[in-house]
Amino acid sequence: MKKTDRERIKKIIGTWDALQKQLELHHITREQLLTDEFSQWAVTTPLYNIGEQVYQISAEFKQRFPDIPWNMVSGLRHRLVHDYEGINWSIIVSVVFDEMNDFIDAVQALIES
Repeated sequence: MKKTDRERIKKIIGTWDALQKQLELHHITREQLLTDEFSQWAVTTPLYNIGEQVYQISAEFKQRFPDIPWNMVSGLRHRLVHDYEGINWSIIVSVVFDEMNDFIDAVQALIES
C-alpha cells in the first residue's frame, strides 16, 4: 500500500529524531563527523531514508508548500547514494548540525496544522 504524504512526513520526522538520539548517544560531534568514517556511515543511512521519503511525497503536496526545500533534501540523498566518494563532509556537517532542524520544524508544522 502506498504511503500518504502525511505518513511520509511522519517517517521523516521519526528518522530524524532517531538520528538525533544516536548522535547524542554516541557523542558524535561536528569534528568527528568530518573525519570518522564510522560516524559518516551512521549518518548517511538516515539521511538517505529522509531524502527518499521527501522524493516520494506527491508533487501536488510539495507545490502547496514551495518555501520548503524539498529538492535540496531529496537531492542530498541522490548525492550521498550516487557520489559517495565525492561527498563534501563539511556540507553534510552543516546540514546535520545547522540546517536539518529547520526543515524538520517546517514539515512538522505541516502535519500539525
